[in-house]
Amino acid sequence: MGSFLLIPLVFVGLIILFSSLFIVKQQTAVIIERFGKFQSIRHSGLHIKIPLVDRIAARLGLKIQQLDVVVETKTLDDVFVKLKVSVQYVVLREKVYDAFYKLEYPHDQITSFVFDVVRAEVPKMKLDDVFVKKDDIAIAVKRELQEYMSEYGYDIIKTLVTDIDPDAQVKEAMNRINASEREKIAAQFEGDAARILIVEKAKAEAESKRLQGQGIADQRREIARGLEESVEVLNKVGINSQEASALIVVTQHYDTLQSIGEETNTNLILLPNSPQAGSDMLNNMVASFTASNMIGEQMKKTNPKKGPTGK
Repeated sequence: MGSFLLIPLVFVGLIILFSSLFIVKQQTAVIIERFGKFQSIRHSGLHIKIPLVDRIAARLGLKIQQLDVVVETKTLDDVFVKLKVSVQYVVLREKVYDAFYKLEYPHDQITSFVFDVVRAEVPKMKLDDVFVKKDDIAIAVKRELQEYMSEYGYDIIKTLVTDIDPDAQVKEAMNRINASEREKIAAQFEGDAARILIVEKAKAEAESKRLQGQGIADQRREIARGLEESVEVLNKVGINSQEASALIVVTQHYDTLQSIGEETNTNLILLPNSPQAGSDMLNNMVASFTASNMIGEQMKKTNPKKGPTGK
């Protein structure tokens, strides 16, 4: 009879023993209450509590946590925009009591402060400034949260504005403006490139013409020098200047005919090819020179030079 009573007592004893033992994980704080009143705070390790008297009221994590808050507000230029603010916070180890007993819903409190600060800062800025000064918004949020939440055992590690999402129509308009600006810049570059090509082409053509003219001048100079040397050689063998000129003209005439005849793809050209043709060309040239000289002499006689007094 006694053995049957012992078994339930042992079983109840084991239950009481196991219920009095509890484990607290690393980076965790456990709040113990006795008859509904705060008793102690236990940190990582194996702990004992009085069964049926002490109870675990809460387990608070001491790791860094993150809360994402999406706030919709209006900018200074009347554009509605959504901002996503990420708040990283942690429960202070030495203020676990305040974090549990002073603040009922920490997430709601943080969210309310984020809404209040963002809706106070963003309406002061234009949309473009919101993108540029998003760090200033994050700093303002952290400053307000840090001042308020530290009283309740929370430390604000960092606040980040992780997303700025304007209205869809505004984004489309901004994309069109950006595309137009880029097209304008591209057109300017294309115009500059075309202008440079035209200028360089004109410079190249001018240089080509200059070199071509220089080549023609050099060619004519050498021809004249050759003719002069030929006349001097012919004069030495008793041929006067007129006869030498006739001989040179006839020789060049036949050289030209020979050069034209050697080209298979040359267009049809009709030229006189008799020996008399060279003589005729020479006579015409001499007659032209003679007439030109006579006209010049006549002009000198009819228009004498005036003296210093103009008479």
